[in-house]
Amino acid sequence: MVQESTTNHLYEILDETAEIIADHQDTTYLEALALTGENIYTTNIQQDALRQRLEPLYDRFFVEGMTAEDVRRAFQLAVLKGMKAAAQPQHQMTPDAVALFMGFLVNKIFPSHSFRILDEAVGTGNLLTAVLNQTNNQAEAAYGVEVDELLIKLSNTSANLQQWTVELFHQDALEPMLLEPVDLTIGDLPVGYYPEKNNAKKFRLGHNQDKLYSPYLMIEQGLKYTRQAGYLIYLIPNGLFDWDDDKELHGLLKDEAVVLGLLQLPQTMFKQEQHAKSILILQKQGQGVHKPEQAMLAQLPSFQNEKALAGVMQQIDDWFQEHLFREQ
Repeated sequence: MVQESTTNHLYEILDETAEIIADHQDTTYLEALALTGENIYTTNIQQDALRQRLEPLYDRFFVEGMTAEDVRRAFQLAVLKGMKAAAQPQHQMTPDAVALFMGFLVNKIFPSHSFRILDEAVGTGNLLTAVLNQTNNQAEAAYGVEVDELLIKLSNTSANLQQWTVELFHQDALEPMLLEPVDLTIGDLPVGYYPEKNNAKKFRLGHNQDKLYSPYLMIEQGLKYTRQAGYLIYLIPNGLFDWDDDKELHGLLKDEAVVLGLLQLPQTMFKQEQHAKSILILQKQGQGVHKPEQAMLAQLPSFQNEKALAGVMQQIDDWFQEHLFREQ
């Protein structure tokens, strides 16, 4: 069974059982998706009245040769269906191609040794698990932060179905966390203003109460929870540095990090130009950290153009060998 048909098989079972639970319990599709996922990974059907309908479907879920990536893709398809129906703007998912490309970058940074990873805005867990699925079991610990109760339920369900152990923090990502510094911080940073002005005062970038940009504060928080010489990879809005009129973000990065790269995603991925995003790659200052002679700057081609994309990926690989690994 090829990956596409395996993914479709898993999606169809997730979708059908979520619909059954949603109809019976008069709940949303996304809430029901979290419940059906829990039924599968605990092998314990909580909805007793639905046992006869659900059990035969669950019995068909696991198929020979299925992978965690098959499960992630299937779960993602179901989440996308639920989000389209709910139409809640705070419920968004990192595009699949972008998540996989960020996984490629993580493999360039950690080609062989283990690491601890934090997703500062874990959402449904799609970005985090996409990265984990590409790292050949090198992640020795994974953490995620999410304030939205439904999203963190979905993230927990997705990770469990993929057999990943992820410690999730149900809290505001800008509040203190009981977490030792990690080797790698990632995140699809939210756009907008941070509403908690008192908490923002604890941040270097939070003193201008009229410009409490959430992504700025998230980057500062990420630097705090990343070990010295560790790495940060963020999906950022293209206007991130344009908003920095007072050069406060510039000053923070100059003092605490090295900008390794800025990769602009293809415009064709976004319906409107103002929603376009880029991938920002940072290394936190620390012993042995050197600023590369040249940062990695690129406009990525359409992910549908396999030949052009392969060429850019080769250039990125060459950059790591020439500018980063040569100095370590």
